[in-house]
Amino acid sequence: MNKYDKVSKFLELPREVISNIPKITIVGFDELLIENFKGILEYQDYFVRISTEIGIVNINGFNLNLNQVTDQDILVNGKIENLDFEINNK
Repeated sequence: MNKYDKVSKFLELPREVISNIPKITIVGFDELLIENFKGILEYQDYFVRISTEIGIVNINGFNLNLNQVTDQDILVNGKIENLDFEINNK
């Protein structure tokens, strides 16, 4: 159990709230929400790369759009075909 897990359990808060660890929510094949992202590395209508504290999220599909971008959250809409991760090795 790491320090975030201990604090999360003690305060009864979700782990992603007290750390910068991303939370990824997928709804069907056409909507993906990433919370706690750091930046957009690449954006095209068929490929999106998003940087997070623990690595890079790669999204492949068709007609991809970035919607509702805030300081912490980003919503990707379109036909999502593939999702993969590049983990940071710290």
